[in-house]
Amino acid sequence: MKNITLSVDERVLTAVRRYASEQGSSVNALVREFLSGISRRQDRASEARKQIREMSRVSEARIGSASRSRDQIHER
Repeated sequence: MKNITLSVDERVLTAVRRYASEQGSSVNALVREFLSGISRRQDRASEARKQIREMSRVSEARIGSASRSRDQIHER
């Protein structure tokens, strides 16, 4: 595990320390969980894009040509 250094406003740090204490946690654990959450969401999004590309590749569905005029599209 890597250590990092962060700069945080004193008032923010005081409030976060209080919050962490109330949650039975630490500022370090809160930051670690927050950053891990970002990483997990990015991993899921990347996997979803990969699956969509694969489904598109193997799909037999085809999109027809757009042959309607602008007036037809906007008919009321």
